[in-house]
Amino acid sequence: MAVFTPVTREELANWLERYDLGELRGFEGIASGIENSNFFVTTDGGRFVLTLFERLGFDELPFYLGLMHHLAARGVPCPDPVADRHGEFLGRLQRKPAALVTRLDGHDVLHPSEAHCAQVGALLARMHRAALGYEGRLPNLRGLGWWLRTAPQVLPFLDTAQSALLRDELDRQHEFAATPLYASLPSSAVHADLFRDNVLFETLPDGAPRLGGVIDFYFAGVDTWLFDLAVAANDWCIDDASGEFETARFAALVGAYAARRPPVDAERTAWPTMLRAAALRFWLSRLHDLHLPRPAQMVVPKNPAHFERILRARRAGVPPLA
Repeated sequence: MAVFTPVTREELANWLERYDLGELRGFEGIASGIENSNFFVTTDGGRFVLTLFERLGFDELPFYLGLMHHLAARGVPCPDPVADRHGEFLGRLQRKPAALVTRLDGHDVLHPSEAHCAQVGALLARMHRAALGYEGRLPNLRGLGWWLRTAPQVLPFLDTAQSALLRDELDRQHEFAATPLYASLPSSAVHADLFRDNVLFETLPDGAPRLGGVIDFYFAGVDTWLFDLAVAANDWCIDDASGEFETARFAALVGAYAARRPPVDAERTAWPTMLRAAALRFWLSRLHDLHLPRPAQMVVPKNPAHFERILRARRAGVPPLA
């Protein structure tokens, strides 16, 4: 989340007249993230998050909003898009596509425990099962096609060793995506960005964590469940300094996932390659955001070296899938 397109209080109040939410009581920009312009909004009717979409268009957004509504209706704790008086989830503000969703309770956890990781693994399995009935069919827009287009743009900024790493891994992933093994992997609409800052937790009176919900579905798309799990494992279960997996957290997340949705044999075979794919995807996107940035009022680019370390660690070896 970030703010690329500012909105005044008067502009927002006028836009909210299309909803049955009462008067605007307050709003503020959200600084974290790098894709869209986001604001916390409070009205007489409750607390919401407003998003102005900077890259996604009116033809793509019904997929994301429909997926959230589909999952929320099936008990998955995620933001639910708010319909206006005409029953529409999507509007236009500052000449940008805009949507309002419910705001969840809780906060992100930057230093997760085994208990946090177990709840994330269980949630991810629940999301995959719930998404099976969703009819939206938008591919993962940050998948292989995007990697192939983006790599030539960032290669001029890399040193010799980094260039060799990027070219070799991209070749291997391109080859793997054409195999029968890859084609056999279970898939559906997936979140594809289940990082620590996209899951909210509350703390119970006894100090135990309780999962409040998952947010930011705007990188979602139809992809393999294994890629979605790999993205989560590469963030929730690692030692940040080295990129290596921390054994207990890895076992908690992957074990909780497998207990609710046991992996098939093809997924166990593809697991090492998919962990590398997940690392490559975010190394590429961080390289792009650092070296080819867009102007924004509030934005903090993330360090691509983090996912370069993770990719090198995954190429050296990975623990097996439960």
